[in-house]
Amino acid sequence: MIRGKNFEGYLDPTVCGAMISISRKKKEKLNKLLRAIFNLCEVAGFQIQGRIVLLDKETGKVWR
Repeated sequence: MIRGKNFEGYLDPTVCGAMISISRKKKEKLNKLLRAIFNLCEVAGFQIQGRIVLLDKETGKVWR
């Protein structure tokens, strides 16, 4: 799906809205995980110095 259009090229606002909602939920899940990691490091007296790369086992998406 490209820019809210279906595979035939017609606008499909229902599916587009659903995809945006799913994407938003995934990002919220990632943000919660990152906050937990940063808080855990703070409590343990550590600081993250580099990039954290995460792989979503469910979707296979790599978050950098």
